[in-house]
This record gives sequence, C-alpha cells and structure tokens, in this order.
Amino acid sequence: QVQLVESGGGLVQPGGSLSLSCAASGIFFSIYTMGWYRQAPGKQRELVATVTNSGSTNYADSVKGRFTISRDNAKNTVYLQMNSLKPEDTAVYYCNQKRSGGKDYWGKGTLVTVSS
Repeated sequence: QVQLVESGGGLVQPGGSLSLSCAASGIFFSIYTMGWYRQAPGKQRELVATVTNSGSTNYADSVKGRFTISRDNAKNTVYLQMNSLKPEDTAVYYCNQKRSGGKDYWGKGTLVTVSS
C-alpha cells in the first residue's frame, strides 16, 4: 500500500513563491511517473506537472515557466516549486503516482491560497 503525503501549502501573496513536497511510502518509487494535480473551488481536477522515471517533465500551459517539478528518488519525494504565483493558482494541490490500469495513488492534498 502506497501513501503519499503532501506538505508546503499555505497562504502567499500574488507574485510570491511556495514549494510543495510529496513524500511517498512503498518500494520502487523511482520507476513510477509522479505528478501534481490541482482542483480549484467549483472546478475539475487538472494536471499541473508530471515527471517520469527518467526525469522527463511535462507542464500545463498555465504554469509553464513559473512552476518546476523535480524528484529525489533517494528520498522517495517529489517537489513542486511554484514561482510568480497568481490568484488563479489557488487550489488544493494533490500528489499522484501513476500506475497501470488507472489504479493511481493520490495524496490527500494541500491547500495553496494566493491572495493579497
């Protein structure tokens, strides 16, 4: 059983930065694609960024150039560095571990609020 625990959310002013972390339990962390998703109030969950086992990254257009996803396989952790934050980045951010057959694992989420 895999557990994903996010941390690092909070309140930040527009233009500010936050760094999210997701610590994963379980073995073979390094072989799985990891990702960050977010869900804003009243909206569907959407992809933010993913990083494959080889380190290839993919970003939503809305965060390109502002967010950076990375992973540390020795620590079983994936990170999301968020810069130049905007009010529309306000959402609950979820960590995801991609598994075959749609049997992904999800964390419980961490709230990011961008407001002055």
